[in-house]
Amino acid sequence: MLAFSWNRSRWLMLAVLPFLTFCELGASTPSETSSQIQLDVGVSNPTMLAGKKNQINHLRISLTGFDLPKSDRRPPVNTAIVIDQSGSMGGEKIAQARNAAIAAVERLRDDDIVSIVLYSDSATVLVPATKASDRESIIRKIQTIQAQGSTALFAGVSKGAAEVRKFIDGDYVNRVILLSDGKANVGPKSPRELERLGASLVKEGISVSTLGLGLGYNEDLMGRLASAGSGNHMFVEAADDLVAVFQKEFNDLLSVVASEFEIHAKLAEGIRAVRVLNSEADISGQDIYVPLTQLYARQQRYFIVEVEVPGGENGAEMPMAEVSIKYKNLISDTTDKLTSSIGIRFSDDAKVVEENRDLETYAQCAIQFANDANIRATLLRDQGKIEEAKQLLITNCYQLNKLSAESRGCIAEPLALELERNAKLNGMQSELLDLPMEWTRSRKQMIFEQNRNASQQDYRVDSPSQVSPPAVQSSPKSP
Repeated sequence: MLAFSWNRSRWLMLAVLPFLTFCELGASTPSETSSQIQLDVGVSNPTMLAGKKNQINHLRISLTGFDLPKSDRRPPVNTAIVIDQSGSMGGEKIAQARNAAIAAVERLRDDDIVSIVLYSDSATVLVPATKASDRESIIRKIQTIQAQGSTALFAGVSKGAAEVRKFIDGDYVNRVILLSDGKANVGPKSPRELERLGASLVKEGISVSTLGLGLGYNEDLMGRLASAGSGNHMFVEAADDLVAVFQKEFNDLLSVVASEFEIHAKLAEGIRAVRVLNSEADISGQDIYVPLTQLYARQQRYFIVEVEVPGGENGAEMPMAEVSIKYKNLISDTTDKLTSSIGIRFSDDAKVVEENRDLETYAQCAIQFANDANIRATLLRDQGKIEEAKQLLITNCYQLNKLSAESRGCIAEPLALELERNAKLNGMQSELLDLPMEWTRSRKQMIFEQNRNASQQDYRVDSPSQVSPPAVQSSPKSP
């Protein structure tokens, strides 16, 4: 899912790097004729220390989307554009929101379905769900949008979902796109309530993307709604970037190749699931079910399952998990199934354990662990515990840099660059924590990046970017 950090501060130096791409070492790049999702299952430590009980290991489930056909064929979309028209959106904000919505509508095909929903004190439908063929009429209505009133955000999303629901179809890409510059102050307004709404829509096959405009919106609410809603979350500081951000969101929307995923991992007897890192999942005994609404062309989406493994004797082998994937292929209009299994072995030689480490999986785990620590750092900063928060970020920076250096040449270059990008990002964030004037902006940037890492919004299997990683103003010392 492509995403970008849209603000004019020094965060912009880091924003070029989300275009760095990501691929699995040793995994084949999808060919131009490939039309099935690639499933790759790995484990961070394929060899574990013998004679030691209840060790922690990590299972990786990775999905990679195939190319869209070179023809104009793509799945049709059914989207509701939900626009905040509260009083704070006046002036340039509402003008650019109109321009962004118009530019998005102009990209749709005649068989796509679009609706426009406005919300302030309450939610109203400006354009009921309709085929995009009558663009001129839709655009004329968008041009009438003005700013006034409060922010009934929950009602806006609900009304947008109701419009999508009118024509919901498994052959369509169904999505609500929410734009807001403020805090919900009418109706349900807590992040948890919006998170539940997003999760319920995912079960219906409707994803939710959120665009936070300016410095006044509630990033916790918008971030959690997008995360639970299996969509993108973007921080847009400047109103005149809205058109570009909408274009990027529609780049994703128009490149979905698969949907309605059923991801099931069944652990072998004796192996206990602890959690799925930074992802919602249903864990029931040996069975793990991970929700995923859609996958984009050439996108890689991975999930890390933390497990506890019982002891084994030297030389023994043990099955770890069987993974099955079922999804709707929107290009071939078929229901495809994929399966894979993986096991582990035991050795009493710690050096062998170390040498057999799967560095690709290990690096992806490191990014997710650092992301989890980054979330904790945000909470500590909220509590005024600046030094504790700073130490977490500095530790992240040090550990990610160390792993990047150790694994250079042994993992895919884009993944190595992703490690380095996250290291520099954590270093920069640590420097801004004790600057009160920067915290509003920095916090939004941190939430954006946390969502980006958790969902791999922009991990693609294209050729890696040639852009060099930016330098931070000062290098954090090792802990």
